[in-house]
Amino acid sequence: MPSLLIQLILSSLLTTLTTSQSSTCRTSCGDIPIKYPFGIDDGCGSPYYRHIFACSPENKLELRTPSGRYPVRNLSYADPHVVVTDPFMWHCEDGEKFRPTRPFSLDTGTHFKLSPQNEYMFFNCSEDDVIIQPKPLFCEHFPEHCDSSCDSASYLCRHLPGCSFALPRSTCCSYYPRATESLRLMLKYCASYASVYWRNVGAPMPYDQVPEYGIRVDFDIPVTTRCLQCQDPLKGGGTCGFDTQNQSFTCLCKDGNSTTHCKDYDIATHSRRIHVIAGTVTAVSVAGAFGIGAAVWYLKKVRAKAPVTCGVQNNENRLF
Repeated sequence: MPSLLIQLILSSLLTTLTTSQSSTCRTSCGDIPIKYPFGIDDGCGSPYYRHIFACSPENKLELRTPSGRYPVRNLSYADPHVVVTDPFMWHCEDGEKFRPTRPFSLDTGTHFKLSPQNEYMFFNCSEDDVIIQPKPLFCEHFPEHCDSSCDSASYLCRHLPGCSFALPRSTCCSYYPRATESLRLMLKYCASYASVYWRNVGAPMPYDQVPEYGIRVDFDIPVTTRCLQCQDPLKGGGTCGFDTQNQSFTCLCKDGNSTTHCKDYDIATHSRRIHVIAGTVTAVSVAGAFGIGAAVWYLKKVRAKAPVTCGVQNNENRLF
């Protein structure tokens, strides 16, 4: 009877652990949808974007970069980009009070890049260290054909979005840093900065874009045949993920994990073999780990007391 009970406990606990590993990935954080190639649970999405996003305890999506964690305002998959807010940059409500700031930066090893739709305004820069001068009007539309000076006559400096008259005594110039190092150097000689991106509103030109505060970051969506096959509704409609140990492709399904798709007949085997962590570890799983340890200890104790029969088992000394 004790041996049968232990068998049932072990079977139940192993099933619980397997189920927690093959649970589906979270599909949203707050009101922002989480789709491929991203994931907020390890093993979900593409390994190229592993540990990039985090869902805070307040259910707010955050972007992780070498310079910090930034709240995500918008995430678009149709026009692949992320808009984040930098809590250290200047805002209208700050007025003439410039807080200590730090430059926003991206990991060059990721598939993220700063969008050319961003424009940066710098305030109270040192004229001894920064080239500040007005630029011709066409430079606002074709900055690559102009020099790298900071434009003191830019449209944004003349019309601060949302607060045109917020800085009556401060100087402003507009500049697009082509690298993170350029932004860092600018902030070394300027009091603060603000990033504005041009949001497309779908209106006729020239009113098709409006300026909004934030940093737009563009990204690539890596498309693979295996992922499309995994997502195919006719093949189970799984979620694309990866093995957390070797980062190989994994199709996450309700009944387990597969290396192909959710209607693969070997899915039960895959669910035991693939190491994918989707979601948080439940208290039941933790308890299961302790339960397995206790069961193993009990078996050793029973084995130690079992009578020696020279390798022959009978109904009295049989353990299983």
